[in-house]
Amino acid sequence: MTSDTRAGWRPVTESVGSVRAMKALFLRDLKAAFRQRQDLLNPLLFFIMVVTLFPLGVSPEVSFLQQAGSGILWVAALLSVLLSLDHLFRHDYDDGTLEQLVLQPQPLFLLVLAKVAAHWVLTGLPLVLLAPILGIMVHLDGNSIGVLCLTLLIGTPVLSLIGAIGAALTLGLRSAGVLLSLLIIPLYIPVLIFGTGTVAAAGEGAPVSGYVALMGAFLVLAVTLAPFASAAALRISLSNA
Repeated sequence: MTSDTRAGWRPVTESVGSVRAMKALFLRDLKAAFRQRQDLLNPLLFFIMVVTLFPLGVSPEVSFLQQAGSGILWVAALLSVLLSLDHLFRHDYDDGTLEQLVLQPQPLFLLVLAKVAAHWVLTGLPLVLLAPILGIMVHLDGNSIGVLCLTLLIGTPVLSLIGAIGAALTLGLRSAGVLLSLLIIPLYIPVLIFGTGTVAAAGEGAPVSGYVALMGAFLVLAVTLAPFASAAALRISLSNA
């Protein structure tokens, strides 16, 4: 019995609706993740440890933490998402499920979108929920914490969508983690800049609607383009396997 069968997923042998297939794959990934709790908890523990240890290693001064707190949280969130990306397609590739997904009658980009959505729910959403507590630890005010959570809510799906492209391109390669970092981190920089800039503007009392609109545009572009790029990258990786 394969791991995908235990998780409640069986290859679709007849044509079913795309929405139904996406829902089945989304739920299957959630069930599989909760059976591998170590992979689920590692990014969250990394996020907490980075934010907790940073003041000890740099400066515990309140003024410094208020100024750098949003950047600390955003960088920690970015690295936590990056840490979890290697497992996005890896388990399915190892047990043969990914080949079955490519052969399904449903468009592959929709199935990729379902997997990315599950990845965000398991990784990005918990980071958003932890952000208020860690924001208090770095002495951010209430308004800044609210804006921080909003930027993470918009930005972390972008990180997952862009990261899926890199995860698909490096699938099956040796030292995939290093290559994935080199490919994806430059693409993460605009999201990081606008995410931290939004919180900094909120802390200074400046309008943040323009920043939020730009981050929303990033999200729309990522949802529109990234699944197609990830699907193409998966086909290339599987054809070269």
